[in-house]
Amino acid sequence: MKLKNTVPDVNNINKTITIQNISAQVFEIILKYIYYGIFDTENIDTKIIYKLMITANEFELEELSVKLESHIQFEASWIKTHFFLVYHSIFINNKFKNLKKFCNDIIVKYPKLIFESTEFISLHESALVSILKRDDLQMKESEIWDYLITWGTAQNPTLPEKLEEWSDENFTTLKTTLQRCLPLIRYFHISNLDAMDKIKPYKKILDEQLWDDLKQHFIFPDRPVLSIILPSRVHIAQELPQRINLVPEPSPRVNFQKFLARFKLILRGSEDGFAPRTFWDICHGHSNTIVISKVKETGEILGGFNPLAWDKTRSDWVKTNKSFIFSFRDGSSQNPILSRVKDKNRAILFHCQKNKVGPRFGKAEFMLRSHESDFTKDCISQCKKTKFYEKSLRKKNNTFAFSIIDYEVLKVVKKKI
Repeated sequence: MKLKNTVPDVNNINKTITIQNISAQVFEIILKYIYYGIFDTENIDTKIIYKLMITANEFELEELSVKLESHIQFEASWIKTHFFLVYHSIFINNKFKNLKKFCNDIIVKYPKLIFESTEFISLHESALVSILKRDDLQMKESEIWDYLITWGTAQNPTLPEKLEEWSDENFTTLKTTLQRCLPLIRYFHISNLDAMDKIKPYKKILDEQLWDDLKQHFIFPDRPVLSIILPSRVHIAQELPQRINLVPEPSPRVNFQKFLARFKLILRGSEDGFAPRTFWDICHGHSNTIVISKVKETGEILGGFNPLAWDKTRSDWVKTNKSFIFSFRDGSSQNPILSRVKDKNRAILFHCQKNKVGPRFGKAEFMLRSHESDFTKDCISQCKKTKFYEKSLRKKNNTFAFSIIDYEVLKVVKKKI
């Protein structure tokens, strides 16, 4: 890459710029660029190019700075390795907006790259706020809460190590530190168990109204609350464990160690609506689809795979030996349940009441339905005891009926391997 033709100051005004901590190598390259207007990135280490970008910005060499920023964006592996070095710089200097967006996109896809780093606690508050504002951050909300508490307590090293020794003043200190971050947590999308285990011990840093609303929401989820409910951060498909083969093969065993599919989103309840009729209208004609739902009360992921095309004009059983249903506890890949159809003549029912019933696998071994034309408004979706499939999806202590937070329908496309 060669750069030249720097535009001089039209008013011929001399500028004095003081630069500290600049290496002789970087300074020499900058001087050559100023005098000759040419710079070639070939055979130059990416870290030097990064330092050149920072220095060029400080020297107000905008053309050079912008093009170096563009060059670094193509060095994704280097950015991941030196992520905190880059991320700190772009938040100290707000001019590298493209690089900032690039880094934020990396965080969305690989959040633990930053959250599990030993340097996480040194992250600038503005950078953390920027991350928490993302609606597409691919991490469970309860985990985000854990990392936020870790960051907040690290900013106050005088806080007692044992939470039971904290005074009201200690909680106030943490609340003040996290005042810009706390409103960005999606509290109402955390399971009641996680809320009791993780949020309740720190309830003193929350507004009293918020905690009262959370308790009410867990007991009476359909009652309105005064607190603002932010939308769910992670789409359901992103909560699927990424090391499971969702496309069944003829073998009776499922290979949980390979991921051989990519998905095309067909429907998302939070965007397209939760009416059963909407499901049939949008999914009509689509084959090889996965229905994924997230249970309101527990955070479970429940779903099913239909290799055949959904047909809103039919009202009967469809025959297949390739369908299956599945569940993941609280979105986790631990102890997943995958249940294959065992009666191919009763695999999937295209129900006659399409204003009330959406996808139905077997004898309601997995079914979404509603009398309110909204799967989230009542609690009559079901996972009954198995009859036409191998295994039941829900534990015995769970009721058959449930309501959902959201659901998606994805078309499965096999990858060539």
